Order: sequence, then structure tokens, then C-alpha cells
Amino acid sequence: EEVSRLRDKERDLKVQLQRQETLIHRLKKRSESSRGGRVEAPQDAQHKDCSELFSAGVKSSGWYEVRMSLRVYCDMSGGGGWTVIQRRSNGSQSFNRSWEEYKNGFGDFESDLGEFWLGNDRLHSLTAQGNYSLRIKLMDFDGKQSYAEYRDFRVGHEKDLYRLSFGQYVGTAGDALSGTYEVGVVSWAGHQGANFSTFDRDNDNYEGNCAQEDQGGWWFNKCHSAHLNGRYYPRGHYSAWSDNGIVWFPWRGWWYSLKTTVMEVRPGGFKMDATDDPNAVHGLPVS
Repeated sequence: EEVSRLRDKERDLKVQLQRQETLIHRLKKRSESSRGGRVEAPQDAQHKDCSELFSAGVKSSGWYEVRMSLRVYCDMSGGGGWTVIQRRSNGSQSFNRSWEEYKNGFGDFESDLGEFWLGNDRLHSLTAQGNYSLRIKLMDFDGKQSYAEYRDFRVGHEKDLYRLSFGQYVGTAGDALSGTYEVGVVSWAGHQGANFSTFDRDNDNYEGNCAQEDQGGWWFNKCHSAHLNGRYYPRGHYSAWSDNGIVWFPWRGWWYSLKTTVMEVRPGGFKMDATDDPNAVHGLPVS
């Protein structure tokens, strides 16, 4: 009971801090506008994503409203400015959802560690604003962590079946999305140019229904090398008639379901202010 009370207190303090930062940001913008001869009503929703919020002085991770009346979780770690589009953490949410649910988004849009999918319409609108990078953070049940990052990440319009496209890979988890980690895999397990599929909208290249078999919506081919919206298994290793876990094959294989995943995006040209860059503070070159 005491632990629960302390967690509630911590959450309340985080909310208060976020509100104070937002207020400071608004007052700063109002002061700047006044000096320019006109007063504008500053709104957080004028920012297109979390990178603009970070650049405007908001440094705490949490939920914020950005342009398009979109409520997003901003990850201000790792250089800051990351807009989270997916999180898996504890299996509290089912990701075996319909086309409409994936279109509109679903899950816990309140807590800091809640599971959610931002929504395919929102992913399209967000990535259509410019050139974005996708960062994927993975952790297994032993606490080991890995990541994959892709440049030029884009999700198409619904009329194009939310087609996936991405560019160059860097990271430690292996290039699961392109499928180039092994000869002969790209044609059936690469995700470049893949359409989004759900159990009720089969848009993959497989004679069956990948989303139905693997129990989650995703950009399937025939079927996957990566599937971060699969069934949550609480102990990592699993056995099933299909590789339907939370999978990143080059890192942990098809029969290991990951403990946590975070998918987040940020403009490709995002630059940290020197005051926010620990390397700059210590006189080290920026990586």
C-alpha cells in the first residue's frame, strides 16, 4: 500500500512538473510576441511534434498535445524530441485488433508506461510532415537492451493501405525490417513496401492471413522478420503453432517474445541545442 501511494505521488509530481514547463514555455512565447509588437495566444498544439516541443524548452517526458489536436507521448531522453508511436511493456493491452482500431489508435494514453498504438491515420499525418527517422528500442526479460534506427520512415495513406517505407539502418538489434541479415530472406520476410494488415483486412503477400495467424496488426510480407504487435508472452521463450510473439528475429529469433518495445519518430534533421547535449558540455564531438 505504501509503494502504491508513493507511485501515485511520483506520478502527480511529474504531472505538476510538465504543467509548470508548459506554463513557462507559454509565458516565454507571449513575452517574445509582445516585444514584436503583437500578442499571440501561444498554444502547445502549434507544435507539429515532440521535437518542436523539446526545442521550445519542454524537457520532461510525458503526454502533450501537438498539432492536429493530437495527444502524444514525448520521450525527451536519448537526445530528446522523440514522438512515441507504439509501446509494449506488460501485456495489459491486446494488439490483436481490427483495421478500424489500428486506424484510429488504441490503448493506454494516460500512464507513462502504458501500452498503446498511436493510430495509422496519425502515423501517416505525422510522417507526411517531413523526413522522419524511426527508432525502435527493445528489451528482453534478462534486462538486455538493443535498438534499431531507420532513416526516411514513412507510412502511406489509408487508400495506399498504410504502406511502409524506410531508408538506411543503424543499430545493434539487426536489420529485421529490410530482411538483409540473411541471403534469400528479403523476398518473403522483408517489410520494405509492405501494406498494413489486420485479422479483418488481409493485405499481405501470403496465401493465408499473417495478421490472423500471428495475432496482431503489422506490415506483413509472407509473413515477417519483425512483428512488434504480436501476442505478449510473459517469460520470453514460448512455443506456439505460429511465431506470434513480439519478435525481432535478428536479435532474439522467432521463438523469443520481447519484454518491452518502444517505437518512436523524430525529424531526420533534428539538432540538439548545445546546452542539452552532454557531449558538447564535456567538449566531446557530437556523434
